[in-house]
Amino acid sequence: MFRYYRTLLVFISLTFFIQLLYSIVKLQIRKQSGYYGTLRNTLDKSLQQLITSVLWPNNATVILNVRPRNHIKVSSQHAAAKLRETLPRNITVNITRNNTKRPDTFINASFIETLDFSVPDIDVYFNLSECKISSTSNVVKNSVKYRVNVSTTLSSYTEIERKHSVDIHFGGHWYPSDCQAKQRLAIIICYRQREQHLKMFLNHMHWFLKQQKLDYTIIVVNQHGNESFNRGALFNVGFVEAIKLYPFTCFIFHDVDLLPEDLRNIYKCGSRPKHMSVAVDKFKYKLLYPTLFGGVTAFHTEDFIQANGYPNVYWGWGNEDDDMYFRVIKNLKKNITRSPIEIARYKMIRTHGHKSGKTNPHRDTILHSKYNYSLDGLNTIQYSLHQIRLYHLFVLVNASLVEESYEQIRNRLNIVKKSKKSR
Repeated sequence: MFRYYRTLLVFISLTFFIQLLYSIVKLQIRKQSGYYGTLRNTLDKSLQQLITSVLWPNNATVILNVRPRNHIKVSSQHAAAKLRETLPRNITVNITRNNTKRPDTFINASFIETLDFSVPDIDVYFNLSECKISSTSNVVKNSVKYRVNVSTTLSSYTEIERKHSVDIHFGGHWYPSDCQAKQRLAIIICYRQREQHLKMFLNHMHWFLKQQKLDYTIIVVNQHGNESFNRGALFNVGFVEAIKLYPFTCFIFHDVDLLPEDLRNIYKCGSRPKHMSVAVDKFKYKLLYPTLFGGVTAFHTEDFIQANGYPNVYWGWGNEDDDMYFRVIKNLKKNITRSPIEIARYKMIRTHGHKSGKTNPHRDTILHSKYNYSLDGLNTIQYSLHQIRLYHLFVLVNASLVEESYEQIRNRLNIVKKSKKSR
């Protein structure tokens, strides 16, 4: 009898030891090669290969390297030169920094001079359970339980920081301290002279996103200079610069004047690109047309790359969002998803006298030309990067774009002129 007890005790001890050993080995593996291990090195190899094979096939990975904390001041001139060698001869990307140029806005907003982008402590973070967020499966029509009051009261940066920035890291980066977020979210804002709207956006969104327990960063891409506004190109700039800061897995491209009204509208990416701003108050909370894909859109990093990003050829207002819809359908070969209208509700800020940019007169011609999407997009973006600054509430990317005439665009995309007889 004693012999059986001794055998049983040895077996239990051995089982416990194996489980303990397995846990230790698993933890070490996750520390060294888990998805947060990439924060101290470069992007995940599979993602790196995808980026280079789709966009820069000649191994131009230098532009996509994550900045290690001890090597922030990478020679961008060398990076620009190496990247330039890999791109087609008619494409020039100027990413040379000039930190002396500052936008004449964001006065009294706190910032730091370094690019020390804070990340979670890996040793602590991996011991946390995964964050649980509310599901949209249980939709109650006209439910007020999850509705959010959108305030249009204008506050100063000082007031907004005092209200929200206690646990926000510089660069507008927040992550939960009591659980592990499943995705790493970059919210990209295209921007020019919309400071009043930006203040309302920051005041609303930092509270909103914290409620959803997200690892998120707000990135404001300011178009410097006097060229026509180009929403699609600014989103591409934001993507390229964001991926250097942090290995984001989800990108949400967001207009600065749209604020979500329901907490069930979860800011995350799914297996397909998502149109998030389905129901806007300006349009009586109705979807204007079935292929609408503007306002707020969400992409997994891989999907955005495979779609070749946004188009760069729409200077002025109009059609870059419709072009992106066709890129998803034709390039990515996926359909978009939407949350129910009862959930995907947004308020559009229409105060402070903002006027839309001039309509692009050639937008319909470009959109319906059926041009090859590999000729324009993320792989052809041209810009000068003047500055990246970590404000307390957001990352500022200050960049200038290189404007093309319609004739240059038509020739580059091989758009055939219509004859007078066919008009």
